[in-house]
Amino acid sequence: MDIVIKILQFFLCFTVIVGLHEFGHYIMARIFKIRVEKFYIFFDWGFSLFKFNYKGTEYGLGWLPLGGYVKIGGMIDESMDKEQMAQPVQPDDFRAKPAWQRFLVMIAGVVMNVLTAIVIYCAVSYSWGESYFSNEDAHWGYNFNEAGHALGFEDGDRFLTINGEGIDNYQTIVNSLLLVDGDREVVVERKGEPVTLNLSFNDLIEMRRQEGYKNFLTIRTPFLIDSVVSATAASLQHGDQVIGAGEVREGLDQLAIKQALKEAAGHELLLHIVRGTDSLSFSLPVTAEGTLGVIIQNPLQLRTRTYTLVESIPAGFRRTGTMISDYWEQLKLIIKPETKMYEELGGFIAIGSIFAPEWNWLDFWLKTAFLSIILAVMNILPIPGLDGGHALFTCWEMITGRKVSERVLEIAQYIGLGILLLLLLYANGNDIYRFFIK
Repeated sequence: MDIVIKILQFFLCFTVIVGLHEFGHYIMARIFKIRVEKFYIFFDWGFSLFKFNYKGTEYGLGWLPLGGYVKIGGMIDESMDKEQMAQPVQPDDFRAKPAWQRFLVMIAGVVMNVLTAIVIYCAVSYSWGESYFSNEDAHWGYNFNEAGHALGFEDGDRFLTINGEGIDNYQTIVNSLLLVDGDREVVVERKGEPVTLNLSFNDLIEMRRQEGYKNFLTIRTPFLIDSVVSATAASLQHGDQVIGAGEVREGLDQLAIKQALKEAAGHELLLHIVRGTDSLSFSLPVTAEGTLGVIIQNPLQLRTRTYTLVESIPAGFRRTGTMISDYWEQLKLIIKPETKMYEELGGFIAIGSIFAPEWNWLDFWLKTAFLSIILAVMNILPIPGLDGGHALFTCWEMITGRKVSERVLEIAQYIGLGILLLLLLYANGNDIYRFFIK
């Protein structure tokens, strides 16, 4: 059932963002009285589920639920309709219109995707607010995996600044370290004292190449007793904090205590506890499953920024701008050969896997906004076959006053489609390797 929910979210998301993208081209073409021959929700390769014609445009529903498309008359696009292009130019042809109008038609899809993200983020800000874990609330610091330790971090470190900037949202720590080019100066609080770590870009890239780098830090939490559910743990009370186990008398967090319990499964374990101002030690039996028979408190509290209807509008714009900036920085790193981040590219399986296994409207709309931004950024790239490629040729015409020949556009379209096909095969090949072979 989980996989079905993921698939449904994937198709619904792509229908929304691709459908609105194509609607942007459609509505701008209509504004300039350019002929739109087809407007389809889903793709109709081979056949359509139903269709009708209204004022010269065929509207229909395809059978492949991956977005949609528009076919603009008199334009060299992915359909490569040479027969149409061989006909005399009609007044309502795309090619008959001024360059500035054609340029606006070309970028309208990208603009629509950005507007989609803005609207979603505005609505999310107003309806749900913005929940996040604040770095200020990481009173016990963070734990790091081997990749983090190799960079010089120690368990219990708490971030103060990265390149001189303070940190509020915990999530920005990972983005600031991994998604920006250049070296980093990181200041952490370690045992009450500031410690400066100078991290080179090469070291950070090397960390990215390691397995599980995305989880290189986790929030450190104490082992706080909420309630006792077993008579074998009757010596413990609500509010007790277990700080040590065995010969280690203090400094252990929840993760380390759980590991000690797991190793002592089926035996007794000496636990060191703080109760108010007192320090106590108890030798308690550990179950065969490695538990004590207690319920642990969750001391981590999310902060939530709430927004009025008016405040949600600039919040939506800011959030969209931040997401575009972050994704653009990541894209710049991907195209750098030395980073080898192209190995992380994924296709449909990777995209589908980001959705939650249960239906959650907040999560769905956040993922939809993010993927809408990705679609906008990818489409504006100056690659023939993409909106950015068409816009580039139109810009050349506006600057030089010379129109690019249809033969050049046709060749460029073939080259662009070849590049896109190779990228599609590579990304989805990565998915197959990661999910089914590796």
